[in-house]
Amino acid sequence: MDGGLDGTTFWLAIALVLIIEGFMPFVSPATWRQTIQQILRLDDGQLRFFGLCSLLLGVVSIWWLI
Repeated sequence: MDGGLDGTTFWLAIALVLIIEGFMPFVSPATWRQTIQQILRLDDGQLRFFGLCSLLLGVVSIWWLI
């Protein structure tokens, strides 16, 4: 591999996201539903904080892996 981002790599990444996102609702729908309800009770600032943490963790992970 040359390390570049081609179309196949992009679609594999999208497929992996779908697999990860679909795992909990498939395995434990009740727990997933409770988690979503708890997330809905967070205010905008809390959601933004968790979004920022997720973004930073993703960027750092990609930087570390590449």
